[in-house]
This record gives sequence, structure tokens and C-alpha cells, in this order.
Amino acid sequence: MSYRLLKREGTAKRGELYTVHGVIQTPVFMNVGTAGAIKGGVSSADLKNIKTQVELSNTYHLHLRPGDKVIKKLGGLHKFMNWAQPILTDSGGFQVFSLSSLRKIKEEGVYFSSHIDGRKIFMGPEESMSIQSNLASTIAMAFDECPSSKADRAYVQQSADRTVRWLKRCREHLCQLNQKEDTINKKQMLFGINQGGIFKDIRIEHGKKISQFDLDGYAIGGLAVGETHEEMYEIIETVVPYLPLEKPTYLMGVGTPENILEAVERGVDFFDCVYPSRNGRHGHVYTNEGKRNLYNAKYELDDRPIEEGCGCPACKDYTRAYIRHLLKAKEILGMRLCVLHNLYFYNTMMEEIRQSLDEGRFGIYKKQKLEHLRMGGN
Repeated sequence: MSYRLLKREGTAKRGELYTVHGVIQTPVFMNVGTAGAIKGGVSSADLKNIKTQVELSNTYHLHLRPGDKVIKKLGGLHKFMNWAQPILTDSGGFQVFSLSSLRKIKEEGVYFSSHIDGRKIFMGPEESMSIQSNLASTIAMAFDECPSSKADRAYVQQSADRTVRWLKRCREHLCQLNQKEDTINKKQMLFGINQGGIFKDIRIEHGKKISQFDLDGYAIGGLAVGETHEEMYEIIETVVPYLPLEKPTYLMGVGTPENILEAVERGVDFFDCVYPSRNGRHGHVYTNEGKRNLYNAKYELDDRPIEEGCGCPACKDYTRAYIRHLLKAKEILGMRLCVLHNLYFYNTMMEEIRQSLDEGRFGIYKKQKLEHLRMGGN
């Protein structure tokens, strides 16, 4: 199981990641199913129909309910949600650290209260790895600290250093878990996470340190948390050269179509974001003529699909007028169709990006795509 770099155009990468659950073609967008399902009534069967390669679920949420031990007893997350292709599980770090009023960080890990029922929980590197091993995901994320965008330099440095120490513990514990007889996925991969806020020197030093662990992949975390797009792009440009070229690079939680195009150009392979599903649930749909708000009155008598020529389940069978009616009537089908369309749009865009890299014309594709996206569909 390894990553194969197929082609480069400037710093943009075209690759393949070989996993126990199949080959992932990169660049790739991972469809976010936090609690084991995409919000908006999207099933695992739907995911196949909209070109999904990787589904992403969250350690923190699945640990709280139904419980990772329950999922293990039922054969692991793939079997539980009837999805045979790759799954990446986020470590729970971001969720835990977002509970600022409910948690206490120590060297051993984090003590926090459940946002559901207030019960006291502890999670450290070993606990996060054990939970993810129980879930039996394809790729586990290391447990890291994601500091606030308002944190000062001294705290960010302290946090980055702790994340390195936690990464060492994650790797050692996952190694042990992968050798246990009752482990469902003994070939579970591990990605480490680069942190350091918007401090370039901390990011670079942290990137160098985690690269020495020879992991299966490397993520850039702690972005899209308050900094400007320009600051984010600058950090990506700064840190990517210090992460291994021969391993996949994952930009966590970032994902407007524009963000993805800019980050691909800077050497990123993996993406995830709740935008397509969240926006879809509110009637905002992505098209090659910009984003449309289907609640707008101008779509009341519009008998065209969301986007003409689109092959998604919504566009093949339904009109803008009908989907608008469903949304206005608060029928869940309207929400579902918009989410399916948006995820199909994202997955198709990634397919187009890969093809443009294969053909050595990504720069041209990016320019044209951005021009279309900025047209403004309203």
C-alpha cells in the first residue's frame, strides 16, 4: 500500500493512493459524513452514484454515539454503513478543541464534557487511535491540538511541540493495535497533521519534524479558522515544500471550489469540507455559472434542471421549479436533491482536475473554471 506520484504540473500533483479498501485517485474531495452519513438523507448507495471515492467520518461524534465499541461489534464502520470503499476518520481533535468552555488540555490528553449529555470524557493520542481502530477506517488521523486563530505565538509554538509528541504516541499505539488479533483493519493508515497557525517559521519547523515519522500521508490543519484566503494560500505555499513529495498532502476542512483549485495548484491532494452538503440543505447549489439560490422567486416557473448537462440524480429528473417548491414546503426531498447535486458537482470537478493534470493543461483549466464560477448564478 503506497502513494504513487503519476504526474506534476508546476507544484500541482496527480497521484494514486493504494489502500486496503481500493485505490484513491488524487486530487480527491472526501464527502463528509460526520456521524456515518451525509446530512440531507444521502445513502451509501447514493455515494456510488455521485462518484464518491472517499467518505469521511468523525471519531469524536461516533465515539459519543452509537459508540466505537458498538461499531466494532457490528464489524466496523464500512460494514455498519454499507460502504466498501475508503473511509478516513478525523481524530476528533478539532471537535474537542472547539469545545473551549468544556475542555482542559494536559500533556496526557484532553479532559472535556460531552456536548450531548455533559458526561466527562478523556481523549488522548492512545484513546483516539483505539477509537479509530475500533471503527476500522482506511485512514486514521493523528490526534493533534488545533489552536485558536487568535492564539499568540508562544501558545501556538507550545501547541505545535505538543502535537509532535502526541504524533509519536499515536504512531506507536496504532502500530500495536494493527498487530492485535481482534483488530478489524490491520492495515489502517496514519496521517500526521501540520500545525502552527499563521506563523510561517513554526509551520516549517513542524513540517520538518513530522516528516521524519515516515507516515502514510500528511495533513495541513488549523486553517479556514478565521484567517484570510490570502493568508491560507501563503501558509500552504510555505509548508508544502517541507512535507514529503512522495506522500499525499491533505488540506483539512477547506473547500470552496475556488479554494480547491488554488490549493491543487500549490500541491494539495486531499480535501474535505461541509460546504457542499450544508449549502445544499439551504437551497444553495453550485453550477459552472456560479452558485444559485433556489429559494429565489425567479425559479418559480423555471422548468430547467439545476444545471443543464449535469448528470446528477437531481438534474436528470427534476426542475428548478419543483426543487424550489420542495424547499419552500420544507420537504426533505428538496434538501436531499440539492445535496446530491452539490456533491456530484464537487466530485465531477475533481475528475476534471485529474484529467487536466493528466493532459498537462491544469493551468488553463483552472483559469477557465474560475471565470465560470465567478459569473454568479444567483
